Amino acid sequence: MKVEQAYLGTLLKENHLIKDSLLKEFHFEENRHKQLFKHMKDLTTAGQSVDVVTLSVQVDIQAIGGVSYLNEIITYANAEKVDEYGQLVLNAWKEREKRNILEIARNENWEIGKVIKSLDDINEVKTDDHTSIKDALARIYEAPWQKQEVQKGIPTGIKRLDSLTNGFQDGEVTIIAARPSMGKTDTMLHFGKQAGWQGYLPIVFSLEMPEAQLTTRLMASTGSYNRAKMRNPYKHLSPNQKDTWAGAIGHLSNTNIQIFDNAGQTIAEMRAKTRKLIHEHSKKPIIIIDYLTLIRPQEFYGGNAHLQVTEISKDLKAMAKELNCPVVCLAQLSRAVEQRQDKRPMMSDIRESGSVEQDADVIMFLYRDSYYNADSDDDTLEMIIAKNRNGPIGTVLTRYNKHTGEIQDVYG
Repeated sequence: MKVEQAYLGTLLKENHLIKDSLLKEFHFEENRHKQLFKHMKDLTTAGQSVDVVTLSVQVDIQAIGGVSYLNEIITYANAEKVDEYGQLVLNAWKEREKRNILEIARNENWEIGKVIKSLDDINEVKTDDHTSIKDALARIYEAPWQKQEVQKGIPTGIKRLDSLTNGFQDGEVTIIAARPSMGKTDTMLHFGKQAGWQGYLPIVFSLEMPEAQLTTRLMASTGSYNRAKMRNPYKHLSPNQKDTWAGAIGHLSNTNIQIFDNAGQTIAEMRAKTRKLIHEHSKKPIIIIDYLTLIRPQEFYGGNAHLQVTEISKDLKAMAKELNCPVVCLAQLSRAVEQRQDKRPMMSDIRESGSVEQDADVIMFLYRDSYYNADSDDDTLEMIIAKNRNGPIGTVLTRYNKHTGEIQDVYG
């Protein structure tokens, strides 16, 4: 293959590029190219120069084409295009792997979920995920004498919550759990809007509520419109509210929220859709999922809910790490919370909680006292941080307008 020749010829001519190569020998199609690349890597690791002479002395040069072949591929060298050549080699390998998987899937009659996951894994191949302890320590050697920037995550729009969690962090999974009608969806949309207004890309996978209902909720909370009036804005909105409609639409549009509302999506499907949007928008995403037990697992496990949630929980964490972005997922609580005098949730109230407790980086419960007291006019929504892998736990108070869905910072 010409592109393999061009890539290897470039490395042979410009030895300093060999150390920067993230390819592995199996990425090459021709056997002689696999061998040549391995020998070049080995010589570089040993601190030796790589050229026709050193290769002739150290290896069986005839097995990789002989001196004339090495001189030939050097003519294709172009250091300015080495990254492009490397990507083309990797893309060609992915295509070969894809064909192999599809052939095996056809012969063995794989279910569609397994096919999608296998193809998705090819796209997520890391060419080099190895770090030696020496390299890791070298990176932090000067840390005590250098002022460090605080790693701020995607802001929540609630100051005290940001002080506890430092925002939504890349590679972390946040679970937001509550009983039905406690305000989970409005909380989710609040976080999505705040992220969008700060220049991030909120990607919402709504597995239960259709897009039209989410859009209505978003408009109600953005424009401070009573949701009951949103059923017929023409009839029920006041003239003053109609005057603010266009402004609310413009403000909400600036969030650039992306909504997928197909039911029963798998993590693999979400990853693929997210990667496509990242490519289209070139923005850091935050993935928001409503909700955990509506995600379709790859395996059925004979209907065992615990095993299904365990798979989903681990895949959520893997997706956050692989895409290097925050993942926020809503979860339902069991009815056990209703049996206690203090109805504030606990970890054990999360349905199939074991794996979720283990894999989540942050677990947040929502609680409104007025939910259990219909006569109360208390608009307090408690955000209870019950687990925070990299920070403190605690309770954050917010104000929640159940008529519009707005959430406001008590401390702001």
